[in-house]
Amino acid sequence: MANQDDNNNQEIEKVEGFIEQVLFYARSSTVERDYIIKKIPLKNSINSVIRKNANILIEKRVKIQLEDIEKKVYCDSKWIEFILQQIISNSVKYMDKDEKYIKIRCLEKDKNIILKILDNGIGISEKSIEKVFEKGYTGENGRKYNNSTGMGLYIVKGLCDQLGHHLTITSKENIGTDVAVTFGGNDYYLVDE
Repeated sequence: MANQDDNNNQEIEKVEGFIEQVLFYARSSTVERDYIIKKIPLKNSINSVIRKNANILIEKRVKIQLEDIEKKVYCDSKWIEFILQQIISNSVKYMDKDEKYIKIRCLEKDKNIILKILDNGIGISEKSIEKVFEKGYTGENGRKYNNSTGMGLYIVKGLCDQLGHHLTITSKENIGTDVAVTFGGNDYYLVDE
């Protein structure tokens, strides 16, 4: 009976994830009307997303490694949590190794904060890496694992662009994926702290 409950909970979480994607996609074209930019601690957003994904992380036995996440950036907390949710969800979705991990760390470079999310999942082929931000693109992995909408990274890229953040992704097949969100210097936004 417990196994059936776990399966039901997983299905509910999937449906909730798809609904969240649809809602964020619908709002993403008018993001400027629905954000509040202020200086936020990345640690709070990261921890919130990890807590939200705790069940699947435990079930899939994915280790989370956090390093130097005590940075503050100018962003909207709701939108950055959606961005992190999509990236972490993809990481978990495409893992098939015995020892699974996601490393989340921050770096500082030229007045910018770079949030890096690295995993040791199945990786993305060279052919697919250039298309991952295209609307509806699922690639070989999406077809093989049959649970990709091709919308998550498309929405994430659009949100990062609108919020003034730079998103990059690098990957090696059978080694893992490295996603970086670069938050510009503090002069991008004219806000009160």
